[in-house]
Amino acid sequence: MLQEYLKLNKNILIAFAASITISAVIAQLLADQADYLNTTYTTIADYVIYFSVFSGLFYLDNRKKYRLESGGTDNKKLKHDLKKLITSLVIGEIVYTVVRWVLQYYFLTINYDPYLASIISQGLSTIVYMIVVNLSVKITRLYKDGN
Repeated sequence: MLQEYLKLNKNILIAFAASITISAVIAQLLADQADYLNTTYTTIADYVIYFSVFSGLFYLDNRKKYRLESGGTDNKKLKHDLKKLITSLVIGEIVYTVVRWVLQYYFLTINYDPYLASIISQGLSTIVYMIVVNLSVKITRLYKDGN
């Protein structure tokens, strides 16, 4: 069970590292935009990068977990776990989005460089996200019952 939490957190952190890097570049490229537009576009890019990387890593770590001896896929178990995972991620994403958008907007309004506003807001939001997702995974019991 601990190994599953570690794999999940590793995937989240790698995906966020990729996302933080690209979001900072985009924020700086959009420095001439209004603060709310810079924040919104950067947040959209953040999601695209994060979910692309996270999905790929999660698949690679779990592709054998749902294989049956016959070679097929245990669709029932896969759907059951995906519901729990998606529930946990959605709760975390709602909190993350609000915290990230507000923080980046705030930092831009007090004249932080756009790349720095993006990095700091995303870093702080990631910490909050990790806490919320891990609590949600625990509450939904994703890694209980032999998972």
